[in-house]
Amino acid sequence: MRSEDKKAALPPVIAVTSGEPAGIGPDICLALAAQRLPCRAVILADRELLAARALQLGLSLRLRAFDPARPPAADELEVLHLPLAAPVCAGTPDPANSPYVLALLDRAAAGCIDGRFAAMVTAPVHKGVINDAGIPFTGHTEYLAALTSTPRVVMMLAGGGLRVALATTHLALAEVAGAITRASLEATLRILHRALRQRFGIAEPHILVAGLNPHGGEGGHLGREEIEVISPVLDQLRQAGMQLAGPFPADTLFTPQVLARGDCVLAMYHDQGLPVLKYASFGKGVNVTLGLPIVRTSVDHGTALELAGSGQADSGSLIAAIKMALEMVRAS
Repeated sequence: MRSEDKKAALPPVIAVTSGEPAGIGPDICLALAAQRLPCRAVILADRELLAARALQLGLSLRLRAFDPARPPAADELEVLHLPLAAPVCAGTPDPANSPYVLALLDRAAAGCIDGRFAAMVTAPVHKGVINDAGIPFTGHTEYLAALTSTPRVVMMLAGGGLRVALATTHLALAEVAGAITRASLEATLRILHRALRQRFGIAEPHILVAGLNPHGGEGGHLGREEIEVISPVLDQLRQAGMQLAGPFPADTLFTPQVLARGDCVLAMYHDQGLPVLKYASFGKGVNVTLGLPIVRTSVDHGTALELAGSGQADSGSLIAAIKMALEMVRAS
């Protein structure tokens, strides 16, 4: 077999960042040792943190330093070691470890860019703790966009048979309407359309677009964003060949007969679309960042500090995120 054929036959290597060290990130990463995944999942973490958490959880497993040239044995968990800045107590986050948390993301993204990793999957971080360390941070999505010099990305969650993307992400509700402009909405829809084709293998994506206001603005009586911003953009992009439906009132968009008509929903803001998706799939959903030059997926939940070290954390969303990352790599 030629060397390039051997390389193609090897399972993809996916970087898994362990997230906030005092949360359940280390716990759910350790749970991967019991899985038979169709890829190599390399955990980015402090090795001693994982060893200590495994002991706390009563897990018997072998941690092995990541070696690109030597795949792991069945009972080994590959670890790319990055050192903590301060000791960790499960359930009690320390802002001093915020640079460590961000270093995990930096290393994973760099490995995706240079080809060492096929994709990155992220366990949850604690935004508040990072900000308490004096580091401005609004989320993985925005951080990875800045890290990769990507001018615009789109956040999408998938699960329960749904895909829901967002026109705005982590904004105060009072700021949402002003952030939805014709230019921003057009850019978001173009990124979403391209990603559904290139990352998910959907040849002709059908996208359902929500309105912003109750009842779609009631013909302008409850807001004019549908008339002045959303509908003109949809009309323009339909003329360019995109399959777009809407804007729909959000309270009737998320019904089976409407959802059956599309491959993805574009919601206007975070809490318009995600409560529905999380109701349908919480614990098994996947967060995807679209528009990056790399493949990145994540869990659909937070750090669950109260569960860290208890043995009660569910790794289902992390496993789903790894499998989706692999699907996206293969479709690309």
